[in-house]
Amino acid sequence: MTTETTETMETTRTTEFPELIARTPYLWRAGRPESAFRLICLPHAGAGAAAYADWARLLPPEIELVAVQLPGRQNRIAEDPFTEVGPLVTTLTHALRPVLDRPYAFFGHSCGAALAFELAKAVRARGRRGPEHLFLSAQASPEFEGTPQLHQLDDDAFRAEMVALGGIDEEILRDESVMRSLIPVLRTDFTLWERHRTAPAEPLDCPITVLCGDSDPRTPTGSVTGWGKHTGADFSVRFYPGGHFYFLESGAGDVVSFLSRQLLGAPVDGRTS
Repeated sequence: MTTETTETMETTRTTEFPELIARTPYLWRAGRPESAFRLICLPHAGAGAAAYADWARLLPPEIELVAVQLPGRQNRIAEDPFTEVGPLVTTLTHALRPVLDRPYAFFGHSCGAALAFELAKAVRARGRRGPEHLFLSAQASPEFEGTPQLHQLDDDAFRAEMVALGGIDEEILRDESVMRSLIPVLRTDFTLWERHRTAPAEPLDCPITVLCGDSDPRTPTGSVTGWGKHTGADFSVRFYPGGHFYFLESGAGDVVSFLSRQLLGAPVDGRTS
């Protein structure tokens, strides 16, 4: 095999299945320079950008994956996590500027959904290009008051709730030293968002789609319909079989396929309520 052939194959492989790698402290990207859209993903409590690593190979070539990396996890484990929403949103609004130069959407799961919503408002307030679509996963609307406040639990009870929600790999669960490092970050994230109250604002002008598991104890059906008040565009709710981490339980393929069809304007099936 010639060097030229090897280089051509590597280029093709990189284009088809780009790796999600750190480009800046806050942004991991699976580079697709010719993409028409960007899907910017915000991770759930305690998680980092690598939570979306598998999505890079599932997205079509027209969509570039960008995942946000916050302090206090993975390659930024030595840094203190944010403890106030305002500074977090301000910092990310600036950090995201390099990837807002073409049509994009936000996807956030759980606490990441609350962050995605605040970022969409902040970007609009600064007069910048807003998201084409806001995908909010497993997160009750700001008006809903029935979600249990887990950050107030003692250490043992909090840990038990985190394990019950799922989303923590078995390998991590078996490693007590890793769990001791993870639990404080989880508690900080839950404290940050469970105490947060979103400021009143005009509805967004982009569609909002809520995704959640049909047996998620934190986002029952009645907890998500209030998101419809926060957009003047289309609103829909889409349920998947499973709990709080429905897309980990059954694989992310269906979710990523749905997001791709939405962004590229293709028809979707009838799972939307």
